[in-house]
Amino acid sequence: MATNNAEGRREDAFIKQRAQNREEYERQKQTLINETEKSRPSVNKFVGQNDSMEETLKNQTIGLVRLEDFQQRRKELEEAKAREAARTNELKYDLFRDETRRVKKRKKTKATLSFAMDDEGDVEGDTSSRQTPEVENGEQVSKRAKFRKNPNVDTSFLPDREREEAERKERERLRQEWIRRQEELKQEEIEITYSYWDGSGHRKSVVCKKGDTISSFLEKCRQQFPELRGVSVDNLMYIKEDLIIPHHHTFYDFIINKARGKSGPLFNFDVHDDIRLLADATKEKDESHAGKVVERSWYQRFKHIFPASRWEIYDPEKDYGKYTIA
Repeated sequence: MATNNAEGRREDAFIKQRAQNREEYERQKQTLINETEKSRPSVNKFVGQNDSMEETLKNQTIGLVRLEDFQQRRKELEEAKAREAARTNELKYDLFRDETRRVKKRKKTKATLSFAMDDEGDVEGDTSSRQTPEVENGEQVSKRAKFRKNPNVDTSFLPDREREEAERKERERLRQEWIRRQEELKQEEIEITYSYWDGSGHRKSVVCKKGDTISSFLEKCRQQFPELRGVSVDNLMYIKEDLIIPHHHTFYDFIINKARGKSGPLFNFDVHDDIRLLADATKEKDESHAGKVVERSWYQRFKHIFPASRWEIYDPEKDYGKYTIA
């Protein structure tokens, strides 16, 4: 019985010692990890602290965001970046002006320049400087004539803070004026002729603003056909000059960039033929065709058949060539 008690006490002592060893091992391990982290260079040591506009936009538009909200947020960030750049320039000018003032205060003598002074003038100047100043009409004449900078020299090539500040303000004024004109242009109305295509054309027209997106245009088209009122805008497609136009593009984008499609211009939304007395293959055609509004389900069923077989998604970076009269 005594032997069993002694063995039990010995086993408890071993368990307690094993637990203490484990705790000591974990403590040393954690200490070693902390020392290693301190000696390791920081991951963000060589990373810029100012995020770019794209990174800021990504961080602020996480998750499902409507396209209008995304575009509005991007516009606000661009405006904020422009204002920040303007404030940075003003701060640089202020720092430069303060530094210049401090340098001028430290100067004890002013810089003087002489321009093309002949030997006689120098001799006379030296003679007059050696002479005792005389009093003429009760006023004391200076010992030596002072020659300062020539005001007639052209200094337009030299840095000028006031001129640069005026140029910066003029650029900002022109930028704001350009933005205002573009906003006025986006508010102008245009009549768009289109054709609802379900195997045959059903032509109609709708009035939109140049700043409207394709999705807004399709919403107005959907209201003009009873068979489309049960179809959502996401299930409609707009095809212009054999190109499938994504919904986020605006008519203003095509007008301002003079975009071109496979069979005609993307910036003309009326319908007219190119009538010429003499066909000239060196000149681009001026034909404009009615855009097609189709259901996405119809396109999936007949995309292997003409004319759907010619359609492709519009890519702003792609050059579709010049459409000329054959």
